[in-house]
Amino acid sequence: MMNAAAKIAFQGELGANSHEACSLHFADYEPVPCATFDEAFEAVREGRCALAMIPVENSVAGRVADVHHLLPSSGLKIVGERFMPVHHQLMANKGVALDQVREVSSHVMALAQCRKIIKAQGLTAHIVGDTAGAARFLAAHPDPSQAAIASRLAARLYGLDILLEDVEDAHNNTTRFIVMTAEANPPRPPQGVGCVTSFVFRVRNLPAALYKALGGFATNGVNMSKLESYMENGVFAATMFYAEVDGRPEDPGLALAFEELGFFTDRFEILGVYPADPFRTQV
Repeated sequence: MMNAAAKIAFQGELGANSHEACSLHFADYEPVPCATFDEAFEAVREGRCALAMIPVENSVAGRVADVHHLLPSSGLKIVGERFMPVHHQLMANKGVALDQVREVSSHVMALAQCRKIIKAQGLTAHIVGDTAGAARFLAAHPDPSQAAIASRLAARLYGLDILLEDVEDAHNNTTRFIVMTAEANPPRPPQGVGCVTSFVFRVRNLPAALYKALGGFATNGVNMSKLESYMENGVFAATMFYAEVDGRPEDPGLALAFEELGFFTDRFEILGVYPADPFRTQV
């Protein structure tokens, strides 16, 4: 996959945490900023980018809103995951002192990850669409009463001073990204590599259908590391589930679990089979 001429799409502006993740994990790819997740998916579907780097959850703030219900409709497949420690910086215009700042802007996830410092400094928080966008706007509209929470890369790109470093609430603040491709049938990881299988399903309208649908994973010894529900098209009666399990579909235990799942679901789709990031085993 490593091709110096390739491009990788991400949601946000240059300097966003997703930009940092692209540069860290795919250094030979040109990062391509996209305003929305849909635009990032579209860039890959149309062949303008080879891959997309999409954040799905954070160890402090939880899952990234809107992502899970977009994945099945993206037309893309998951081919990898990457975990990245996230460090947020409180920044302001050149020469501004910390005691001058009254308000701070950032993405909702970043603000959620920095609640303690915002409260300690008595700042009023404002939600914007992107961490790097907050930094770029502040650079373009200097105001000593305003600050932004963004990455160190954003401060460098937009010429801002970092007033406080690493202001995230938890030192182990980590975001998990998934890597996506437009290939309909991407190559499976080689044998001997620990894998994760991501899939979505919708249970039938039957008593205890979810309980019965999940029973096959327990009886066949399959570890389910994630199960999340979300509403499909705003309809409360049509609950979708996003799940992740250890292993690959052809493994005997998982194959039997999927077979049992099929009896109690009216929709099932595998979104990807990909190597488990070694970060998963870190304590």
